[in-house]
This record gives sequence, structure tokens and C-alpha cells, in this order.
Amino acid sequence: MQSEHFRTLLTSRGPYGSVYFEDSHDTEDAHAQIELKWRGLREQLERQGAGPALTDRIEQAIVETYPAVGRGGRAVVATADGVLVNEHLIRPAGPVVRVSPLPYIVPVVAHGVEYPTYVVVAVDHAGGDFVVHRDRTVVTETVDGGGYPVHKASSAETPGFGDPQPRTEEARRKNVRAVADRLTSIVDDVAPEVVFVVGEVRSRNDLFGELPDRVTPRVVQLRAGARHSGFDDRQLHDEIDKEFERRRLAAIDDAAQRFQAEIGRGSGLATEGLAGVTAALRAGAVETLIIGDIGDATVVAGDDLATVAPNANVLSELGTAPTQVLRADEALPMLAVSTGASLIRADEHIAPTDGVGAVLRYSLR
Repeated sequence: MQSEHFRTLLTSRGPYGSVYFEDSHDTEDAHAQIELKWRGLREQLERQGAGPALTDRIEQAIVETYPAVGRGGRAVVATADGVLVNEHLIRPAGPVVRVSPLPYIVPVVAHGVEYPTYVVVAVDHAGGDFVVHRDRTVVTETVDGGGYPVHKASSAETPGFGDPQPRTEEARRKNVRAVADRLTSIVDDVAPEVVFVVGEVRSRNDLFGELPDRVTPRVVQLRAGARHSGFDDRQLHDEIDKEFERRRLAAIDDAAQRFQAEIGRGSGLATEGLAGVTAALRAGAVETLIIGDIGDATVVAGDDLATVAPNANVLSELGTAPTQVLRADEALPMLAVSTGASLIRADEHIAPTDGVGAVLRYSLR
């Protein structure tokens, strides 16, 4: 998961309440169940010292947010000043309740849904409809290429005026080129990670053929219906979800393979364990933080989180007095976010020392 997903957490101040629970909505009494769960969560927050302002913020996020359809989880991270994270998770998580100096974001890294900038294009031979998803905003636009006719008449036109087929084909090409030109401009302007193309097969293929090489690698064609004959929105969103989940798993697999390869060859481009990872985080050298089973391990820091170290002795050697003892599973991810590193949750195929590893941007040797 990209660090930009959590950037708003860097400008806030704790204490933070971090709450994770199952938020499934697959029974008739689901809403009542949520209210019952909230009572238990609130009791835990209060036992851990959460004040009324903090609990009120979290209650508002939990009770007033429309629940997901089907099985899933919810993540809420807040301070007394406001809600910072309020997301549905693709799998049930928790219950986990923490009140601490730093936010706890590991379950979001593991089960959160990350949507980068992307574009959906519904195309046919008359034009195209664009939907640009960026920074949680949606912008729509329609392009009409102006070419006409796009359908060949079922019977011959007035004798002596020639076959309408060439004009029809040229009109179609003109319209598809207009869609391709506008899509290219959008890609150049907003740099979407993915362009999803919807439409009947020939329209999709003709559009793909008109796109420049810098755009085609971003294109994913979806079989979710045609532009004007209608398509199922739920099917479309399911297909988009599947593609982003596929990419997320591929990124995790790639990072795990790189980590294991670099550790194996001793290149210095990967490290593991609290000592190695904290040193790399302090240097801003971490490209991807791999978070496994850290348990209740702690780290220390001075007044600044950027001074994080595995223990007081290491921190003293760096010339800094320890003033904070922090949970490692809170401090390390937040320091990674502040340095622009990506975060992934370790799976069963990788088990770094101390439950934490990192792929590095450069060697520290």
C-alpha cells in the first residue's frame, strides 16, 4: 500500500483511537449488531483512557457510515479533533481497540482497499463516456466525435450516390479517434494507474488500436456490457475490485521475492529485524516496509519519531536520549509513511526476523 494513503495522519496529533471490527452486513439485524458491537468497543476505549471527545468522534464514524454489503471489516482511526481513517476492509478484522500516542494502521495495510487514480471509459463507434476517479473525487465527461452515420443502412441508398459503407467506416474511425485523443490527454494530465475500457468487442479493440504506446500499457479491457445497451454497475465495480486486488497481491509477491533475493545474496538492498529496519528508516532508505508478526515488541525514540531505535543503548550511541517507548507495530509503519515508503503485510511465504523487514532504495554499507 502506498504511503500517500496515510498522509493525513502525519499532520495530526494524538492520542489516537484505533478501532477494527467486523462490519458485515449480511443479515437482517446487521444494523442492531453494529450498535451492540459499538457498546463493547466504547467500553474498551474508555478503559484505555479515551476521553468523551475521542469516543464521540469514533461513534459518529461507526454509526453514521453506511455499512458495506456482505462480509467485511471496518477501520476507524481518530483523534479528539476528528476522524482520520474510516474505511471498509475486504476481510473482517478484530476486534482491536487501541488508545495510543500513534495510530495503528497494520490492519488497513493488510486488508484495506487502495484505489489509485483510474479512468473508466465506455466506448462505442459514436463516442465515449469518461469517468475519472482521483483523490476520492469523480469527474465525468462525454466525447462525441461528430462522425455520422455510424450504422450502415439496411437497404441501398438512392441509386447513383454510391455505397454508404465507406462513409460509415470513416465516421466510426473519426469518432473512435476522438475518444482516443481525449483519453490520451487525460492520461497525460492525471497519470492514472489504470484505464478500464468498457464496450462491445470491436469498439474496444478499435480504441486500443488508436492509442499511443504510452497509453496502451495502462489499459484493461472489461467485458461488462456495452455503452448504450447498458451494463451492470455492480459487475463493473466487481471487475475493478478484482483488478486492483490482483495488482495488490502481485505487488506483495514482488516485494517478497525481492526481499528474499536480496537477503540471500547479501547485497545490502534488504534488511530485517528491529535493529536493521530502524537503522534503514532513520536513513530514509526504506523503499518497502514488510510488516509481519511483530507482537508486542517496542522501540524507543527521542522527541522526534525519526530517531527511532530498537533500544535505549542504540539511541544513546546516536547521541539522543530516549524519551518515548512506542509499540513497534505503530512506530515503524508511521515512520515509513513519513519517508514515502510503501507498506505491505507479510504473508505465510515470508517471515522476517523480529517480524519486520525492508527492501531498500540503496545500500547502507
